[in-house]
Amino acid sequence: MTRLYETLRDRLDRRTRYRRTLRELRSLPLDTALDLDIYQGDARRIASEAVYGRSA
Repeated sequence: MTRLYETLRDRLDRRTRYRRTLRELRSLPLDTALDLDIYQGDARRIASEAVYGRSA
């Protein structure tokens, strides 16, 4: 049963980090995003790769 809770906690933690990263990417001013070579339409992919280590 402990393994179930650890897995659930890990998944919830990753989801929280994904949402936080996505929110931060979406809130970047356009000029900053362009300076970092980030297209706003790629925010989900970038957040997913940052948290999960792979494309969604």
